[in-house]
Amino acid sequence: MSFPPVERQLIVFDFDWSLADQDSDRWVFEVLAPKLRKKMKELKKEVQWTDLVAQSLKELHALGGTREEIEDALRIMPFHPAMVRGTSALKSRGKTTFFCLSNANIIFITTILKSKGLENLFDEIVTNPAEWDPNGLLKLRRRIDPSGPQHECKVGCSPNMCKGDELEAFLKRHQPEFDRIIYVGDGSNDFCPVLRLRKQDVVFCRRYRGLYDLIKRYEDEGRLHCQVQYWTGAWEVETLLDQL
Repeated sequence: MSFPPVERQLIVFDFDWSLADQDSDRWVFEVLAPKLRKKMKELKKEVQWTDLVAQSLKELHALGGTREEIEDALRIMPFHPAMVRGTSALKSRGKTTFFCLSNANIIFITTILKSKGLENLFDEIVTNPAEWDPNGLLKLRRRIDPSGPQHECKVGCSPNMCKGDELEAFLKRHQPEFDRIIYVGDGSNDFCPVLRLRKQDVVFCRRYRGLYDLIKRYEDEGRLHCQVQYWTGAWEVETLLDQL
């Protein structure tokens, strides 16, 4: 596929398994507390995921896990050099706005980005809020407070955030409309925003993960408005980014 030149372009990145080559929520516990990671796997169908990560961070802290250990684990999380090259080159060419839309959290994302020299990559990051308390506990909460009004998504977004609503809100904040939107994603929670893309927009969909299974059926049935580019490794994304 060749992409026609445009004047104003938006690229949206999911973070885990899309920009990065791992899941940051799971990685921290796999590195620092495998028993907690196992417990998370057992509880994930019973407890909302963001709440479960927040609970596990409290347990890690109670076991003596420190801020420094968490930050060190994040810095060594797999992140392909091709993704660093591709995004940095696209950013340097101008004309492209970068938006991160993720179900991870702001501390995990910014710590990893800084370790790769990408702290200035994104114009905006929308994710779950988190902050360190004075004792070194990372306090995480849902983007949408469970005690307040909830989103009304019927596509399958998790309770903490409807990514489709968040994309539409971003577009309203950044008028006029973009000539083209590129969405880089992998998970089933990326399906909602992808369904809202237009015919001139493109999804870069990672193969063999949740989004792939959902998109394939819609594409085969002609129900997807946007164009699709499939990828498996970050080196393939770099090749696509170089064409934008």
